[in-house]
Amino acid sequence: MTFEELTEKKPTIEWKERMNEGDDLFTSENIDAADTVLDSYINSLKEELTENPTEEEIVECVKSVVIRLNELNEKYDDFIETMEREDLCEFITEAARISGLESDDDITEEWREW
Repeated sequence: MTFEELTEKKPTIEWKERMNEGDDLFTSENIDAADTVLDSYINSLKEELTENPTEEEIVECVKSVVIRLNELNEKYDDFIETMEREDLCEFITEAARISGLESDDDITEEWREW
């Protein structure tokens, strides 16, 4: 999978559909904010890291995106619940794998508050 393919599967795409179907967990504001954070994460992995990033560099990007999502979740009244958490963890992990991180662990758990 490539970053472009992964971006087409961002969790926020499904969240928008759910919001449009009446799911009041989401607002345009919290989805747009999450979209911005996820786009920034992908851009960091894709453009800011060296061609062969170290595990530490990739993990630093993971830490950053998780902390930013913690802040959003707090700001927007805990909109990241179980299903959203699973979607986000899968997205974050897949992006890290594309960058070269090899791990079977939950790479978000250390910093995740959602």
